[in-house]
Amino acid sequence: MKISTKGRYGLTIMMELAANYGEGPISLKSIAERNGLSEHYLEQLVAPLRNAGLVKSIRGAYGGYVLSKEPAEITSGDIIRILEGPISPVDFTEEDDPAKRQLWLRIRDSIAEVLDSTTLENLISYKDEENQNNYMFYI
Repeated sequence: MKISTKGRYGLTIMMELAANYGEGPISLKSIAERNGLSEHYLEQLVAPLRNAGLVKSIRGAYGGYVLSKEPAEITSGDIIRILEGPISPVDFTEEDDPAKRQLWLRIRDSIAEVLDSTTLENLISYKDEENQNNYMFYI
């Protein structure tokens, strides 16, 4: 299973909105500029997120988009399913071999578990402790 730019950029939009949650609307132009993405493409991606009720649009000179729920209430699985469709590595319903069918089901369920247990709040508060350089200086 490969997540396309739709899913990746959609997650970027949602993380930006989550990082600014409660501070007012954010324009797609500013999200596009900060992340080096096409504003036109982001406009196409935000429509299904708005239709699904994850974001609200605010009109006007200082308008933009805001999350319709708190970041802790929106999972990455919600976003990926809206933009990518069902999560499945293969169409296992056509698989005749029960061992392979079970493998595909386990893979699907494992991916879904990770996506559904990772909220926007988790993503925006993530600290890469493994790759942080913690230097100790002695004088």
